[in-house]
Amino acid sequence: MSQSLLSLSSLPVPETHKSNAALKPTSETLGNDLYSFKTPFELKQIHAHIIKTNTSPSLLSLSLVASVCAFTPSFPYARKLIQISGKPENVVWNSCLKDFAESDRPIDAIRLFCRLCEYDVCLDAFTFSFLLKACTKISDGFDGRIKLHPNEVTVVAVLAACADIGALDLGRRIHDFSNESGFRTNIRISNTLIDMYIKCGCLDSARSVFNEMEQRTIVSWSAMIQGLAINGNGEEALNLFQEMIHLRIKPNGVTFIGLLHACSHMGMVKEGQRFFASMTKDYGIVPRIEHYGCMVDLLSRAGLLKKAREFITNMPIKPNGVVWGAFLGGCRVHKNIEMAEEAIEHLLELDPLNDGYYVVLSNIYAEAKRWEDAARVRKLMREKGVKKTPGSSSITIDGVTHEFVAGDEAHDQNKEIHQRWEKLLQEMKLRGYVPDTSVVLLDVEESEKVRFLFRHSEKLAVVFGLINTADGTPIRIMKNLRVCEDCHEALKIISEIVDREIVVRDRSRFHCFKNGMCSCKNYW
Repeated sequence: MSQSLLSLSSLPVPETHKSNAALKPTSETLGNDLYSFKTPFELKQIHAHIIKTNTSPSLLSLSLVASVCAFTPSFPYARKLIQISGKPENVVWNSCLKDFAESDRPIDAIRLFCRLCEYDVCLDAFTFSFLLKACTKISDGFDGRIKLHPNEVTVVAVLAACADIGALDLGRRIHDFSNESGFRTNIRISNTLIDMYIKCGCLDSARSVFNEMEQRTIVSWSAMIQGLAINGNGEEALNLFQEMIHLRIKPNGVTFIGLLHACSHMGMVKEGQRFFASMTKDYGIVPRIEHYGCMVDLLSRAGLLKKAREFITNMPIKPNGVVWGAFLGGCRVHKNIEMAEEAIEHLLELDPLNDGYYVVLSNIYAEAKRWEDAARVRKLMREKGVKKTPGSSSITIDGVTHEFVAGDEAHDQNKEIHQRWEKLLQEMKLRGYVPDTSVVLLDVEESEKVRFLFRHSEKLAVVFGLINTADGTPIRIMKNLRVCEDCHEALKIISEIVDREIVVRDRSRFHCFKNGMCSCKNYW
């Protein structure tokens, strides 16, 4: 008997009072039986037959095992079967969650999620996406008529998922539910709430949670410092650090990542260097690769490319793609082609399938009007099978997420979006807006560049938000790439015209546009 079957034989098989003939599926029916059991008892009968006949257990439908046993005392038995199969356990349970979320009883997905948390099943981003899908289908999914009784682990897990995908409305509902359930003083939940509000661009709400905490851990302080840094409030982040030190709370490595981010986003080179040295000197913290990446980013953003290059050379650990990527970003901002080419040599070894690096180098060549070199980089991408990630922006309104890609004209409200944009554009030009076609790195006519500019995804998402939300309502956008200079200028002017707060979360930070200004102070 094989090792896998020996392991299976240790699992319990049911006692039965039926005849042997009734328990032994024939070879003709066994295949169907493996996919047709409806109860844990029937599953165990088939399992017993698999062991007795030395049949391969790989024929067993694991997704059916999961769904049949999900809400029964046989849940641990199902887990054992799945684990022995060799297939990743989270893949099987995610498939089951997906089926429940898409069924006419999405509450079952939430029930299963609670059970997975109870048994410490390893979860991933897909788990939370299916959970959130179920939540959006249940308008009263967290009120007293259902709970289920979600515990601290459940609340933390759902809030973390909301943070990752920017699901602010659901996160706020979970916050209310948490308070109503007596979790208001729970430190772990409060820390996760701070992180969720920060990642959704709601700095005031994060501050409120932080200020209301009766007790704070280093996680609380570090999360708030990091949040202030990426939202353009670097000085406040540094002041909060001083307050923390005054209270004799010892910082950790994460705290210093937040501080270095704050310095990087404000161009405070000397302060950043002082914090980096203080890590080891004053607190005995050995810098990790993330800290070195922050320092390279700090120096590169400030235009100190030679110092950044020297810093990388003297690092005691091997620089990774993040470190060289930060250096490449600085080369792009300061248009240093020679150093960019050096960075790309390392990056193509460390992370050859990352499209972002190719695109940055191509853009650097294009900005210098070196069209042949730009085309060469694009050709190299095609040869290596690397595809450029299209720019996309999403906005969530009334629980529904709408996604726009650059040049998108397929949306149902495309006509209204276009008409509203034209009206805005007239007002913008009266206030001094001039399209910055230098960000369109294509060798095409100027009029064609302007057309490309006006169809950038964040512009489309913002105009859609203006059409479909009430006056005065903040507009929150999620962008998968860096906001371009033209969109940045346009959104500043739009925020003043419509008297709205526009928050854009791009791949590295938040931009809060208000009254014609941006929280990044044009340094990003």
